[in-house]
Amino acid sequence: MPRPGARVRLFFLPFAGGGASVFRTWHRDLPETVEGCALELPGRGARIRELPSLRLEPLVQGLADTLEPLLDRPFALFGHSMGGLISFELVRELRRRHAPLPCHLFISAFAAPQHSRWSPQVHLMSNEAFLQFLVRLEGTPPEVLASPGLMDMLMPIIRADWAVIESYTYRREPPLPVPLTVLGGEDDKAVARVALEEWAEQTRESFALKMFPGGHFFLRTNAEPLLQLFRQVLQPWTGS
Repeated sequence: MPRPGARVRLFFLPFAGGGASVFRTWHRDLPETVEGCALELPGRGARIRELPSLRLEPLVQGLADTLEPLLDRPFALFGHSMGGLISFELVRELRRRHAPLPCHLFISAFAAPQHSRWSPQVHLMSNEAFLQFLVRLEGTPPEVLASPGLMDMLMPIIRADWAVIESYTYRREPPLPVPLTVLGGEDDKAVARVALEEWAEQTRESFALKMFPGGHFFLRTNAEPLLQLFRQVLQPWTGS
């Protein structure tokens, strides 16, 4: 929701298959001094007529183009899972453009980019194997998985998002001059704590790791603690 008097903008980026609607209620519990801005990715929500991105670089460049006019005040970024990777590379793209950088970066449930990983090439799986993978990840509501019509609509978007993740190649750059808070689920079977701890290498400012009850999608049951964390960390810029 627009808040013309806000001192800080907090941009949200969703997980694979998610859209801006994931964060539709979060702005209500942010102080008036913080404007919550959920970023919509191509292929969903208001951008449903656009083809979803298959590679990270053009996706990040498009988001940077969108964000640059909105960086007229302090801002922060929060990204969950795939959104965490996008947020990280978005800040690096802003640095390459000599654009303003965030006062804080929150990355949630995604392994540090330099962390070696094994990928089963999810985006190339058969429909049956892909559905089984989504069930194990516990991120898609059972009623959605059980609806052929909804899955026919969502499957290309989720596959495209996994193509973004699995085609990503990490390239070394200097650590970011941005404070970094990394968030994780205590029972996350997809991202180990050690892979979250390695994010410390990506900043030359302060680093903190916060763990929450739950699995990979702990944000669904921990919205209030997350919002409390945002309020606390951003307080030096909001004054509230």
